[in-house]
Order: sequence, then C-alpha cells, then structure tokens
Amino acid sequence: MSAAKNEPVDDSAAEPSPPLVSVLVVDNDLAHARTMAEVLERLGYRCVVAGGGREGADRIVNEVFDVVVTDLMMNDIGGLDILAAAKQASTETQVIVVTGHGTIPSAVAAMQQGAYSYLQKPLDLAQLRSAVEKAAEGVLLKRENLELNRRLDEKFGFEGVIGSSPLMLGLVDRLKRIAPTDATVLIQGETGTGKELVAQAIHQNSPRKPKPFVALNCAALSENILESELFGHIRGAFTDASSDRVGKFEYANGGTLFLDEVGDMPMATQIKLLRVLESSEITRVGSNTPVKVNVRILSATNRNLEEAIAAGSFRSDLYHRLKVITIAIPTLKERAADIPLLIEHFLKQFAKRHNKKIRGVSPAARMRLVSFGWPGNVRQLRNVIESMVVVDIDGTLDIDDLPLELEPEAAAAEKAPDLVDMHAGLATLVGKSLEEIERIFIGETLKLTGGNREQAADMLGIGERTLYRKIKEFQLT
Repeated sequence: MSAAKNEPVDDSAAEPSPPLVSVLVVDNDLAHARTMAEVLERLGYRCVVAGGGREGADRIVNEVFDVVVTDLMMNDIGGLDILAAAKQASTETQVIVVTGHGTIPSAVAAMQQGAYSYLQKPLDLAQLRSAVEKAAEGVLLKRENLELNRRLDEKFGFEGVIGSSPLMLGLVDRLKRIAPTDATVLIQGETGTGKELVAQAIHQNSPRKPKPFVALNCAALSENILESELFGHIRGAFTDASSDRVGKFEYANGGTLFLDEVGDMPMATQIKLLRVLESSEITRVGSNTPVKVNVRILSATNRNLEEAIAAGSFRSDLYHRLKVITIAIPTLKERAADIPLLIEHFLKQFAKRHNKKIRGVSPAARMRLVSFGWPGNVRQLRNVIESMVVVDIDGTLDIDDLPLELEPEAAAAEKAPDLVDMHAGLATLVGKSLEEIERIFIGETLKLTGGNREQAADMLGIGERTLYRKIKEFQLT
C-alpha cells in the first residue's frame, strides 16, 4: 500500500502476538485509519475502524473496546470527547491519542483526562505498535487480576464457607462483622474443620485484601527455625545463614499473618510474639535493629488453651492478646445438615479437576455419607468424595466407590457407640400412631438432607409428589 499524506509507513513485518484485545481506530482520514488497523491486526488484535468522531462515539456506546486509538482533531467530535466517552463506558479502556497538530497544551489536556499515550503524525508504526502492545498488556494484567480476585472471592469469600445449618449461618454472620476490623482473632476447632479457610475468608473480606495472606504452621517447626520463619535473620546469625532473610512478619506487612496450631508454639517464641503484638516491631534473629510491621494476626488451634495455661505450657497474657475475638468452628457431626451441600460442592469441584462426568450419588451411597460420623470433619469428607470421583467408572458414585473407611463393617464399628442411643430413640416411638411416626421420619429425613426434597424422597423411597403432599399434610417446614 502506498503512503498518502500523513499516512504511516510500515517498514517491517510484525510478529504476531496473543489476541484477546479489541481495538477501535477513529480517524477522519479513513485510509490512515485502515492502515493503522491493518498494522495492529498483524499483531493479532481485533480491530474496528470508525471514519470520524461521531461514528467512533456510537461504536463506544454499543461495543466494548480494550484500546481506543483516536485522532485528536476531527471535523465533528474531537479526540478529547472520544477519550471522555471511552472512559465513561469503561474505566479499564486505554486510549491513545494521535494528532498531526501536536502542541504541549493538547498533550497535557489528553494526559490529564486519562489518555494512556500521545503520538504525533506522521506516525511511526514502531511507536504505534509499542504503544498499543503496552496498553494491551495493561488491560490483560487488570483482567487477570480481576479474574484472580473473583476466584479468591469464590474460594475464600463468605460464599466459600459452605453450609445452611443454623450453626454455619451464625458463623458467617459473625465473620461478616469482624472481617472489616483489625482485631486479632483466635479460631478454635477440631482438625479438619476448616480453620485456615475461615482465616482466608476473614482476610479476603477485609481492607487488607490487596496485601499478602501468609500462613505458618507453628507445630511443624523447631524453636530456632520457627523464630527465623517468623522474624527473619541476618547473615551469620547461625550456621548456614549465608544471607539476610525476610521473615513472615515482614513479608505479610500490610496484610494478614495466620498462625496455625499456635498452641504448640514454644514458650520462648511466645514471649517474642507477645512483644511484637505490643510494639508492632520485629527484630531479625542475630540483629539489634527493630523493624516496624503492620500485620493483622489470626491464629488457630485445636487445643484447649485454658488447659495449656493451667499446665504452664502457654502464656496467659499472649492468650488474651490473641483472643480479642474468638471463632468456634463446629464439627461436621454438629452440622450434619450441611453434609448434602458439601457433597454436591466437592462433587462438582473434583469432577471438574479430574475431568470426570459424574451424574450424581446413588441413594445408598448418599445415605452412607450422610450417616457417617466423620471424625476427620470436612477435610475427611472432601478426601472421600475426591477418592470416589477418581475411582468411579460408571458416572454414578455408589457403594462400590466408597473407600475402606466407609465400608459397611467400618461404618458399623464407627457407629457402634451410638447403638444404645439409637435403641433409646426407637423406644420413644412405642405407643405412637403410624401417622405420627411417619411425620417424625419425614421431618428427620428432611433435616438430614438440609431440606433437599429430592434427596429426602430418594432416601424415603417415595416420589417427590408424594413427599410434597406429606409435607403439606403434616405441616412440615
């Protein structure tokens, strides 16, 4: 293509780069606009050409563009108006202003109003390519960050705390109230209840969300290594300390530090941690220079810290600094009504991860999962569902997919201590009418399934219509 007046001249072939970015080119000189678009299309971008400001403004209203390249001086609507329209349509859109009438005031005005870059005619195509590539990189980076935050919100937001039982609804309500604050939180619960998930949900819904969330298991490290992990060290502080090292407190500065199994922290480290909480300063191992830190502390334990204080293995003053707010996570047995929801959640998660097509869970397998005692809590249920998804070959999770721990013999042994209670419960039904017994069984089954009528009907061996009629007849909620 020959170059017209003010037309850019392409003096080199462009290497294709990843697309996914849409570009609008606006210029009264249609030949000039098409030449710019052709150059950018070689880079893999999807380009739309507008032969004037009015057409460009209409395009912006009706379509979404990642990058807009616009002439500054046009007959109808000028480039600054296009810039304003693009920013109003989407603050993420990057605008590059091109003009053959370059002046310092116009450049300043464009940049002050949010232009990404300012280029002059006759246009150097290398500069155009470079400007659009950098603008596109910025758009893609923001898009990736938004997607990452969306995934974090989905995984660690309050929606990630699965459950509709009263205990879990109360827990989420409490989390919503404490997350925006800066208070230290002690999370208590048995192994496998999801203490770190709760800590991440608190961080993800706090003003510290953009900063790091750093987790450290205090029980997994010796005293010397734990102090180095927490506070860092300087070169020569001990054998093998060949260079300075930043600890978890400095790395989490501005964010949240989660201390898991804090009840197993050595006494000497407890004293140093207390000093940090009181002064907001850490001192690296081997150094005498304090370093200011701004970190929110969340801690967790499955131990009874009051008993540990009485036994002399945990400091009372540290305990009270850590438990400004206390969160108690119920066991899975205490929130058994949430098991059907958790089954469905993990089923979808692992079917996608392992690329398996799973239609659902058989009534027999579901009954076994719902009635099991789950000593390992949610973590154990999660692992069992993943195991079943992996070994399944027919698309339905059934009894034959259950791991050894949930086989009939193991389930019977696990439930053996409850047999006396079960017989006592059956004794309470003696003397009641069959209608009253039916009402009790339907009500308890609905509780067991968390109100899921389809699952309840499967367990009871009746149709959904029959169940709906019985619910209405017995006035069940």
